[in-house]
Amino acid sequence: GKNVIYRKQINIGVAVALEWGLIVPVIRHADDLSLSGITRVLNDLAARARAKKLSPEEVQEGTFTITNPGVFGSLMGTPIINQPQVAILGVGAIEKRPKILPGTDGEDTIAIRTCAYFSISFDHRVIDGAIADQFLAFVKKTIETFPETGL
Repeated sequence: GKNVIYRKQINIGVAVALEWGLIVPVIRHADDLSLSGITRVLNDLAARARAKKLSPEEVQEGTFTITNPGVFGSLMGTPIINQPQVAILGVGAIEKRPKILPGTDGEDTIAIRTCAYFSISFDHRVIDGAIADQFLAFVKKTIETFPETGL
């Protein structure tokens, strides 16, 4: 289409791989849910997607999608935007890797850390590239500094 629709709510589509292909159920009003609430809704949607029990409304009106090609072992991927949305976040395989970190003595040290590659695809007609990059940096920092007690 030629029109941009601005939605007041944040409805996150989450790609779920099924035997016959991919389906993207939508977590509605994700901005109003806690992390445990999002997890609960996501688990319910994924289970019902696998059981072929989603209604058509549950795969519509997403505003942003998250996909995880890493579940199949891919380190990274280039996700394709799920129209009519304007952006999608891809999460690669989560693995333990050696990282060089500053040591307490000022010298570099090697430590094992859990890492993943993230990628974002977005429609440049709607989202400025600098804003998308800042969003990706925000996601990175949030994940790196997220307290384990918050889970």
